[in-house]
Amino acid sequence: MKTIIRKAYWNYEKEEKWLNEMSAKGLALTDYSWCRYVFSDSQPGEYVYRIELLENIASHPVSQKYLRFMEESGVEYVASYMRWVYFRKKASDGVFDIYSDTDSKIKHYRRINRFWVIIAVSQMLIGSSNVFIWINSLSSGYPSYANLIAGCVCILLGLGFLVLGHPLRKKISELKKEKVVVE
Repeated sequence: MKTIIRKAYWNYEKEEKWLNEMSAKGLALTDYSWCRYVFSDSQPGEYVYRIELLENIASHPVSQKYLRFMEESGVEYVASYMRWVYFRKKASDGVFDIYSDTDSKIKHYRRINRFWVIIAVSQMLIGSSNVFIWINSLSSGYPSYANLIAGCVCILLGLGFLVLGHPLRKKISELKKEKVVVE
């Protein structure tokens, strides 16, 4: 039976945990698009799921090569959305970690942080442009309050995306400290 659940996540680790909880209940992820998860019935705990943000979209030749490598390693590609990919592996095959060393974890967290920072900066630039347009419209005697409102909303969204990236920056710092201790 097919089950569709609409849900939004901003933290990929929480999303990954939820997918594994769904697997434990006997629901296997079969497809994903923005905030829309499609599951089919399976044996409880049959699969372990991992999510990764690729450098390029899944159809890019470099990403295709990586996806083939993952499949050759016994990992099944389930779905992708933009640069996010969803993998699964049979739980009976043992532990499934994409990143086994500290350097690759740091690189992955930096990639995700860069993603949030780019979105944040673009929102703040758009917001600042709108506020600037509003300031210029004051001298004409016909101020454009729509620009002021849109500008403030975009700036707040940008700040929100920076806040979303804060836990990632904290993890990067912790992993760097852990790496120094190990070396």
